[in-house]
Amino acid sequence: MSSDGWLSRLRAGLTRTSSRLSSDIGEIFTGRKVDPDTLAELEDTLIMADLGVSTAAKLAAELGDHRFAADADANDVRAALAQNISDLIAPVARPLSDIASTATGPRVIPVAGVNGTGKTTTIGKLTARFQELDRTIMLAAADTFRAAAIDQLKLWGERVGAPVIAHEQGSDPAAVAFDALEQARDGGLDMLLIDTAGRLHNKGDLMAELEKIVRVIRKVDPEAPHEVLLVLDATTGQNAHSQVETFSDLVDVTGLVVTKLDGSARGGVIVGLADRFGLPIYAIGVGEGVDDLKPFEADVFARNLVGLDGAEMDGAQD
Repeated sequence: MSSDGWLSRLRAGLTRTSSRLSSDIGEIFTGRKVDPDTLAELEDTLIMADLGVSTAAKLAAELGDHRFAADADANDVRAALAQNISDLIAPVARPLSDIASTATGPRVIPVAGVNGTGKTTTIGKLTARFQELDRTIMLAAADTFRAAAIDQLKLWGERVGAPVIAHEQGSDPAAVAFDALEQARDGGLDMLLIDTAGRLHNKGDLMAELEKIVRVIRKVDPEAPHEVLLVLDATTGQNAHSQVETFSDLVDVTGLVVTKLDGSARGGVIVGLADRFGLPIYAIGVGEGVDDLKPFEADVFARNLVGLDGAEMDGAQD
C-alpha cells in the first residue's frame, strides 16, 4: 500500500473521533477567547473522545499556558492541541526495528492480547513488516486453547511465507514454544513470534500458562523473552487501560500494538495509554490486509486525530 493510501485509511479510521473533536472545538472557540471557561469545555470534549480524565486535564492545562494571538480561532486551537498531543505521544512512538535486533540467537517475542483483539492476525502482519527489514521469522501457535487460532496462524504463515510450529489443540503451549525456539535456533532464524492465549475469565490459569512458557523457553535461551507485545483493540476505548494493567500483572509487557482504528470512534484512547503507561507503541492497524499495519508516528496520528491534514507517512521509521 502506498503512503498516500495508508494515510487515507488512517484519516478515514479516525474520522469518527476527529469529526467530533473538530466540531466541538469549533463550537467552543468560535467567537470566544481561550479562557478558563472554554478550556474547561475543551477538557470535557477530550474526555468524551476517550483521552481519559487525567490526560484531558493535562492537555487543557497546557493549552491554557499557550500564548495565543488575540484573534486566535478554533483552527489555532486545533493546531496547538495537535502539537501538544504529538509532544506527549512522541516518546512512545518507536520503530519496529527497535525490536528486530539481529543479535545472536532468535529474538523471542511472545504476543499477548484478549481474544478478539486481532492478536493472531497482527502476528501475521508483524511478520510481513519484519520481513521487510530482512529478518527471517518463525511463528509458534501456542494459543492451543482455540483450534481457530492454530489454523489462523497457519494460514498467515502460508500467506507471508513463514514456518509455523504447531501441536494439536489442547496441547501444552509451553511445549509448542520450546519446540519452536529449538527449531528457530537450529535453523539460524532471526526472530520467533509466539501466539499466546487471550482468555481472561480465568486469570490464574492464564498466569500459570504464560509463566510456564517463559520458564521453558529460558531453558533454551536464558535471556528470553526479549520483548512481550500486547495487542489492544481501539474499539474497546478505556477498557484498553484495564487490559494493559491485567496483562502487565501477568507478564512483563514491553510494548503495544493497537488495532482496529478503522472501526473506532475512540482513537483518542491511544493518547491516554501513552500518557498513563509510557509503554512503547510500535504499530497501529486500520484494516484486515497484510499492509494495514504500520509504524506508529506521533505527528501524523496527532494531526489526524484533531482533524488536521497529516504529514506524509512513508515508513521511514523502519
